[in-house]
Amino acid sequence: MKIFHYAPLALCLGLVTVSLFAQSSEKAGSLSGLDLSAIDKTADPCQDFYQYACGSWMKNNPIPADQSSWGTFDQLFERNQKELRAILEEAQQHQDRSPIDQKIGGFYGSCMDESTVEKRGADPLRSELERISHIGNVQDLLDETVRLHERQVGVFFSFDATPDPKNAKMTIAEVDQGGIGLPEKDFYFRTDAKSQEIRQKYVAHIGKMLSLIGVPPEEAAAKAKTIMQIETDLAKASLDVTSRRNPQLLVHEMSKADLDKLTPTFHFTQFFTRLQTPEFSVLNVAVPDFFKAFNALLEKENLNDLKDYMTWHYVTASAGRLPKAFVDENFDFYGRTLSGTTEQKPRWKRCVSATDIKLGEALGRKFVEKTFGEQGKARTLEMVGEIEKQMANDINSLTWMSPQTKKEALVKLHAVANKIGYPEKWRDYSLVNIVPDDYFGNWYRASEFEEKRQRDKIGKPVDRQEWGMTPPTVNAYYDPTQNNINFPAGILQPPFYSNQAGDAVNYGAVGVVIGHELTHGFDDEGRQFDADGNLKNWWQKSDNGKFEKLADCFVNEYGSFSPVSGVELNGKLTLGENTADNGGIRLAYAALMDDLAKKSIPLQQKADGYTQAQQFFLGFAQVWCENNRPEEERLRAQTDPHSPGKFRTNGVVSNMPQFSQAFGCKASDKMYAAKGCRVW
Repeated sequence: MKIFHYAPLALCLGLVTVSLFAQSSEKAGSLSGLDLSAIDKTADPCQDFYQYACGSWMKNNPIPADQSSWGTFDQLFERNQKELRAILEEAQQHQDRSPIDQKIGGFYGSCMDESTVEKRGADPLRSELERISHIGNVQDLLDETVRLHERQVGVFFSFDATPDPKNAKMTIAEVDQGGIGLPEKDFYFRTDAKSQEIRQKYVAHIGKMLSLIGVPPEEAAAKAKTIMQIETDLAKASLDVTSRRNPQLLVHEMSKADLDKLTPTFHFTQFFTRLQTPEFSVLNVAVPDFFKAFNALLEKENLNDLKDYMTWHYVTASAGRLPKAFVDENFDFYGRTLSGTTEQKPRWKRCVSATDIKLGEALGRKFVEKTFGEQGKARTLEMVGEIEKQMANDINSLTWMSPQTKKEALVKLHAVANKIGYPEKWRDYSLVNIVPDDYFGNWYRASEFEEKRQRDKIGKPVDRQEWGMTPPTVNAYYDPTQNNINFPAGILQPPFYSNQAGDAVNYGAVGVVIGHELTHGFDDEGRQFDADGNLKNWWQKSDNGKFEKLADCFVNEYGSFSPVSGVELNGKLTLGENTADNGGIRLAYAALMDDLAKKSIPLQQKADGYTQAQQFFLGFAQVWCENNRPEEERLRAQTDPHSPGKFRTNGVVSNMPQFSQAFGCKASDKMYAAKGCRVW
């Protein structure tokens, strides 16, 4: 089940703040570790704390042309990218030094060899396009669907290996909705002018991409409309992004024979056999109604139209590996139209990202060797222990939860596993054949390797030491099916734990992130999984109702925020992240209070003119300093479970009486915490 808590890179929860604060403190003469130059002292912290904490930063840090947004964590990401570039360029020059250098150096070099990519044009597509063109019946269509899925081109639906929701220690096969090119279901059905414009541009984009492979323009435009209708039919039968936050809606275990009954025209038993999956008898069909609609689509659609649909998805999946004309057209829609980005990223950045995507643990191994500090790992584990202690205290002190549910909650909390830095066992890429001048082939050979690696997990115990992110990633996540929190090395590198940043700032930044991830185990989604990661209700019935009532406060609060004119946040979609933000900061604040007490540091002791509590809240807010393009704001509001930085900040502090006390806010102030929303 694809229900892991992954914060998208653009909104990563990376622990980047201290390293950035440490740098800025040297510039601004900061004693606390805060970025004093970011603060807008013309703003009133009790009216708009985000503006106060980040206003000058936003003014002085415009969005680069090749970005749709720009924030403090993006700065660390960019620094990591430069580090990765240096690693890859060195590996490219010394491919005979080691198998890892050959893999990552050869892959990166083939990506950077733009002249060869241009010279070959669309030729690398031809063999697969010919296979699609020769489809003569549904059996041929099934065979080609297998072929595309082997290459990680998810036409019509998605297929994966995932922890069994009823027995999370074992891996089960799963089929799920998929096969669309817009971000999610509702993009096909919203009726506002902007949404209609996006759909029109999407159809035009499909037509232009088909023209690039030689389809005459008028014919390509007609095919694009038909492809759009096929995707609309698939979207109509799909669950929307908000509904998919409820894992109960995504569990329907059945036999292969029962799945075949849902799709009598498309024999999934044959699909699995031809895909050479391990033998299994039961799988999870995430959205059964989707597969009924898929079968109806196969029965009603002209075979040639389905072939055009498959062609389109293969071309768009391949666009980044093709000549500049394909890359530019792909960027024009997905970058410029959807996100508002005005300029394509330079090729080296795209090639670094591609290498990280396809050979991430090989590249990550080099990254860890060069940058990772064990001191950071030890301090992170220490802080995790401190925050877990505060969560146990919080659970025990809750007045709304029954003793039996508290007992089960503590069992789950104490079972949380912590993964810091990098995997204990590195992935072996020896079976991936990397050819120096074949970027297109390298990409798909790496895709085939990963697809096979994933499906070979079916029927085997879940490897709980495996990571869902590569080591250089600037991010952190909680996995409900494994009940663990994960902090990659990309956010734990020196000088991240600099003594230039005081404890109050560290707890406000790093501590809140740790608390955030722990709280995910008890948000509206995570709370449905037990200590072993099974989808199991361990709550007393009365406590379920109390939780939902408390959570509704967040739904209503954040649903009233508007990041861009005419668009409001989806309080239900963002509920889990908002719950984690609010719970995480309370845990971190409690940990800071303990820390100050142990060190006999008065709460009112100042640095840079700010008390310990004020430093804490400013440290928290400055994690989220960012600028976003309007198109990106709209896209995130419609698809992202995270609230924008402004609302992650102001929404949280307006729920905390401790903030009002720290800054002396009055009952008439916007940030004043009267009653405030709270679950944890």
